[in-house]
Amino acid sequence: MAAYPFLIAVPLARARIGDVGRPTQPPAPAPLRGAGQNLTKFAWLAIATAVVTIALKMAAYFLTGSVGLLSDAAESVVNLVAAFVALIALHIAARPADAKHHFGHSKAEYFSAAVEGIMIFVAALVIIVAAVRRLLQPAEIEQVGLGLAITIIAALINGAVALILIRAGRSYNSITLEADGKHLMTDLVTSVGVVLGVALVAVTGWLRLDPIVAFLVACNIIYTGWGLIRRSVDGLMDHTMSTEDNERLTTLLRGYAAEDITFHDIRTREAGAEKHVSMHVLVPGAWTVERGHDLLEDVEEAIRTEFGRIEVITHLEPIEDPRSYEQGPGLSLPDVVGGPTEPPAARTVS
Repeated sequence: MAAYPFLIAVPLARARIGDVGRPTQPPAPAPLRGAGQNLTKFAWLAIATAVVTIALKMAAYFLTGSVGLLSDAAESVVNLVAAFVALIALHIAARPADAKHHFGHSKAEYFSAAVEGIMIFVAALVIIVAAVRRLLQPAEIEQVGLGLAITIIAALINGAVALILIRAGRSYNSITLEADGKHLMTDLVTSVGVVLGVALVAVTGWLRLDPIVAFLVACNIIYTGWGLIRRSVDGLMDHTMSTEDNERLTTLLRGYAAEDITFHDIRTREAGAEKHVSMHVLVPGAWTVERGHDLLEDVEEAIRTEFGRIEVITHLEPIEDPRSYEQGPGLSLPDVVGGPTEPPAARTVS
């Protein structure tokens, strides 16, 4: 009687099992991109940058008395808090899977981005209160030239570090570093706006322009914070991989699809720097377990080679069984590339 395979899955350790009773040694694990131990140096860079810019911007505020410059300094305080949170999150996310966390700790990065988003809202509220007070009680701005020069130096530092963090975040697929980098870039834009606003106050003498600029800064900060929180929620809710990554996956699977081989119920999700894929693989029921297993190993290895840090779970099903065509919420490859969508017998009858 032909073997009738039903389930073959990739365990967390990705151990390879050969013939029955003859386990082989698991392959050496691929290096994990985005491991927290390698990324904490960027968090320390963000912390150092925040300390320096806070000192510079507060000096500029005390020299000028500008509430616009105060709002700029307040955002840098948020940067400092966020950088410490990011440092903690990267340490936690780097921990390997354990008995209580079978899929690791990579989602800790989403908590970091959420905390940063909340802190941004707090900073915006502080700025708005200060702006309203200054709008009601305008005050002269002093030593504008020196104050703006100091602010410009701080902005340049933020811009340089922002580029470093954003590139590192995208390279290592770390939402924590990318969020920090985007926040610093927002801080740079804020500083430019504040400098222009304060300069216009000095030129025109219209004192109420200073708090108006501060209020606009607060609105921009709120927009940035909302984006971070929304992305964090998407991650915590097991958002699917990006459209581009899903297309890369289906393109790869097309190379294995055939008249008697197809894929369906393909599900993907992202968790921090890690990606996860699960799918059903339909093959002839007459195949041996070994032949089905070899196909799955080839498919899984190709996916890991293509995406790097990814967990793959496959479920082998007989292509003749009607139950194999029960579709879950995932993607069905026949919908993308064509192929059997019902058992052969059912197609013959129709």
